[in-house]
Amino acid sequence: MKLTREVSLGKIILGGKNPVRVQSMCNTDTRDAAATIAQINALEAAGCEINRVAVPDMDAAKNISKIKAGIKTPLVADIHFDYKLALEAVKQGVDKIRINPGNIGGADKVKEVVKTCADAGVPIRIGVNAGSLKTLKEFSGRPDWSDEKWASVMVNEALEEAGILEQLNFKLYLVSLKSDNLNRTALAAEEFAKQANVPQHIGLTEAGSFLAGTVKSAIAMNRLLSQGIGATIRVSLTEDPKLQVRAAYEILKAVGLREYGPEIISCPTCARTQADVAGTVKKLEETIYSDAELLKKSTGKKIAVMGCAVNGPGEARDADFGIAGGKGEGIWFERGEMKGPKIPQDKWIDKIINKILE
Repeated sequence: MKLTREVSLGKIILGGKNPVRVQSMCNTDTRDAAATIAQINALEAAGCEINRVAVPDMDAAKNISKIKAGIKTPLVADIHFDYKLALEAVKQGVDKIRINPGNIGGADKVKEVVKTCADAGVPIRIGVNAGSLKTLKEFSGRPDWSDEKWASVMVNEALEEAGILEQLNFKLYLVSLKSDNLNRTALAAEEFAKQANVPQHIGLTEAGSFLAGTVKSAIAMNRLLSQGIGATIRVSLTEDPKLQVRAAYEILKAVGLREYGPEIISCPTCARTQADVAGTVKKLEETIYSDAELLKKSTGKKIAVMGCAVNGPGEARDADFGIAGGKGEGIWFERGEMKGPKIPQDKWIDKIINKILE
């Protein structure tokens, strides 16, 4: 596994042997400071460690300081087309700037942004997206490229932009190489990792709806994370940003890199099921993931909600505790052993929550 160099982002260190950090992006209007602060606070409560906002104009850029005053996590400004927005965002105290290669002007504009960031100790993310490659300007439509060709073009543009920063002796940067195609994304990230020891922000862009986008993202990110590629992660779903955070943590948890909340195992139900397993699991997750204390105290625990009193305890033997349902009631068990009297279904959630809080 190849270790990247480290990059400081506020109090967080990215890259090297440091944990993979979870990032999201606000869908509020950055010119509305109150709404943006409220959303970031909700994302922070959900465990989001880095938050990004769009900066479409100077009014949005000048709001950065107000937003910073109301949040705890590092703030990233997403800059396109006008390099002066980056300069103003840094002036307002932003923690990181994200730019696309070639779309904020020529090398002179990039140099000015780099100098400003260097003076302030603000890192830059070079964000390469397959849909906005400079090379695509040569085509009237979409080129008929193989995945390998797409990845090669993405890597070349990332290296070209990184070269400008390196020539200016600016090392405080990360790179992302994203596509909505998981193979192209993975190939690009893998190839870049071979050529540079720069930390990468990983994820698919325009991943899609909650289910489809999470599946695609999980496949791509498992491939990269298993190789040690990825300093930060975002699951770019067409969903509430809090679900993006949840999906990112679930991916990191599944591959053994981060702990976040409990592992809830539940059966798919069958003809033997006479209890509302699906409803119980849904309500249990909603309760835990909306409460910071429950989220913290349940982290690392394995909780089972099973629909069959016959096989449930045995099937969930590795769970720390849980319930195996029967008709209108359930058996409480810990480590596969039945404990105490049967519990009415309307008390299942309370029983599990009380056990978490013990």
